[in-house]
Order: sequence, then C-alpha cells, then structure tokens
Amino acid sequence: MGSLLRAAGATLAIMLLAMAPAEAAEAVNAGNTAWILTATALVLFMTLPGLALFYGGLVRSRNVLSVLMHCFAIACLVSVLWALVGYSLSFTGEGAIIGTLDKAFLVDLVAVKAPSNIPEALFVMFQMTFAIITPALIVGAFPERVSFAFVLLFAALWLLIVYVPAAHWVWGGGWLNAMGVIDFAGGIVVHTTAGVSALVAAIVIGSRHGFPNHVMPPHNPGMTMAGAAMLWVGWFGFNVGSALAADGSASQAMLVTHLSAALGALTWMTIEWVKFGKPSSVGLVTGLIAGLATITPASGNVGPMGAMVIGIAAGVFCFTATRYLKVRLKIDDSLDVFAVHGVGGMLGTLMVAGLTAARFGGIGYAEGMGFAAQGKVQVLGIVAVAAWSAVATFVIIKVVDAIAGVRVRPETETEGLDLTAHGERAYDL
Repeated sequence: MGSLLRAAGATLAIMLLAMAPAEAAEAVNAGNTAWILTATALVLFMTLPGLALFYGGLVRSRNVLSVLMHCFAIACLVSVLWALVGYSLSFTGEGAIIGTLDKAFLVDLVAVKAPSNIPEALFVMFQMTFAIITPALIVGAFPERVSFAFVLLFAALWLLIVYVPAAHWVWGGGWLNAMGVIDFAGGIVVHTTAGVSALVAAIVIGSRHGFPNHVMPPHNPGMTMAGAAMLWVGWFGFNVGSALAADGSASQAMLVTHLSAALGALTWMTIEWVKFGKPSSVGLVTGLIAGLATITPASGNVGPMGAMVIGIAAGVFCFTATRYLKVRLKIDDSLDVFAVHGVGGMLGTLMVAGLTAARFGGIGYAEGMGFAAQGKVQVLGIVAVAAWSAVATFVIIKVVDAIAGVRVRPETETEGLDLTAHGERAYDL
C-alpha cells in the first residue's frame, strides 16, 4: 500500500511539473503589465495636454482654443473608432495588406497576450494612444484656417484609410513586417504617415491669409515650452513602452531616446544662434522634438553612440527642411509637421539600417540581413507608406471638401476660430 501511495505521489508530482510551464506561460507578467500601464498613460499624456499646449502656444492668441479643441476631439473620436474596428483591422489576421474584423468592437480579447504576457486589453489601449496622437500631429499643418467639421471628418477617414493599413503593414504582421522592416516605435507608422499627410494637406488647403508676407509669431512660447517638456517625458512611454516589457531593451530605449532628444535640441539651438545671433526657446524645443521623432524608429536597435549621431543629424536636417519649406518653397505647413516629424521619422528609419550594427553599439542585424539588405527594406517601407499617405490624404481632403467644406471664410479667419467656431476666447482682453 505504501509503495502504491508513493508511486501515485510521484506520478502526481510529474504531472504538476509538466503542467507548470504551461501555467506559467499563461500567467500575466506583473512587471511588464505595470510598466505598460504606465507607458500607456504617458503616451496619452503626450497628446493631452502635451501636444495640445505645444501647438496652442505656437498659434496666434485668437486661435489657441481651436487647436486645443482639435486635439481633445480627435482623442475622443479616435478612441471610439479604434475600439469599433481600428484595432481589429490593424492587429488581427494574417493578411499582407489589412487585418480582419474578428475583434471588431473588441470582442474575444485574450486574458494574456504573448510574448510579453500582458492583458490584450492593455495592448489595445497602448496602441490606441499611438492612434490618437498620429492624426493629432497633422493638425499642426493647417491651424487657424479650417472648419471644425473638416478636422473631425478628416481625422476619422484618415485613421481608417491611412493609419490602420500602415500599422498593419509594419506592426500587425503585414507585408513590410514580413520583409523585416525596422520601426521600433513609429518612425514609419506615426511620423512618416503624419508628416507626409501634413505636407499634402498644407499644399492642398493653402496658406493662411498673409503668409508669407506677414510675420505670424507664436503667441505664447512659454506654453509651447511647457508642452514640449510634457512631450519629452511622455516620449519615454512612446519609445520605451514599445519594448512591451520591463527589460534591458526598454532600458536601452530610454537611454538612447533621452540622448537623441538632448542632442537634437542643442544642435538646433547652436545653428539658430550662429545663423541669427540669438537662440530662441521655440527653436530649442523644436530641435528637441526633432531629436525625439528621429530616434523613434531606431530606439530599440541602436546604442548610445548611434543615438548621439541621430540627434545631431535630426537637428541639422530638420532645421534645414523647415527653412527650405517656408522660405524657399513658401509652403505654410504652419507648425512644421513635415519638416520635424516627417523628415525626422524618415531620417531615423534610414539611419537605423547602418547604426543597428554591433560595431556602432547596436543590437546587430537579424539573420540574413546586413547593411545593404536592411537599407533596401527601410527605403521600401518609407516609399510605400509615404506614397500611400500622400495619395490617400489628397483624396480624403477632396471628399471632405465636397461634403462639408474645408476652409472657413476670410472674415472668420481674420476674427479667429476661437470665437467664431466655439464661442469662446482663451484670453479676456
């Protein structure tokens, strides 16, 4: 009898040991979950209030509330659309071009999502914050001159037609993902789509009345600096959270993100100081955002050396692009969305092809990849997503114009959108 009990006990122990790995694999990782909860809040903080205040300080005083309204309303609208179909089309199925509607309305979310072992509901929310900030970035291309109805319709259509396919191609198992494109946190999905779309929108919609002959200075650089500080902090959720784990990759991403931001700000400030004799607060923080946007696609792959090179390149190239678009081409991309986010995102996406190499402190190439092969994939990713963004944005603007109109009347623009569109003033003067 004793030997029978011992045998039964041994059998039970073997069964429990065999079951343990499966149970462990299905358990929520508390550390990863706690970090992604925090990162999600930080990315939402980037839009509200970070981006809203950054943009609000850059426009004229009679339009500051309208820009804040755009950011808030887009956050609400995109949240609902993401829950209805956006997440499912981006991150379900194995299609090369688009996902499925299997998880439309967020049905059948799994309790634990591998490999990070976080709840899928948290992954949905984390990705939602990326979907929120991307169309909000585009608002900077056409403030002070478009109707509120246009902003809402454009954001809704743009999310579903441009952002969702791009997210699926790169992050959701689509064709660029299968080719091995590197976009750790959104150089292609966020910054290229938003930047290129902003450029197209600025050209199609046209300039503000008085541009470029009349100077239109920021009404509150202090507000812009406060917003930029919030964006800097929130960007740690954006880039570091994209590791989807609290691990060494996340730690490295935090370090390189910070270094690139600092070098981008210092580089822009130095160029401005030499060229114009005075370093401005707006220039400093614009360089900061350029450094952050440019490191975004590379933040999980490059080391500190690569990050510093990327930060310096961001300051130089984005500053040059800003001046070229406004001074030479006279395109009123009012808050420099393409020059900072578009150029920065594409530049970082290209540079990661070389700086991911181990000899530069990067994590090294994937199996079968090298500089040339990775470079080709990066270029293809940029060209494909930029082309899709440009064509789709042009069509969306024309459709929305036919439905609701785009621009406000000249007298409305002169009076300002705060009072004419929303019946409020930011300042009682």
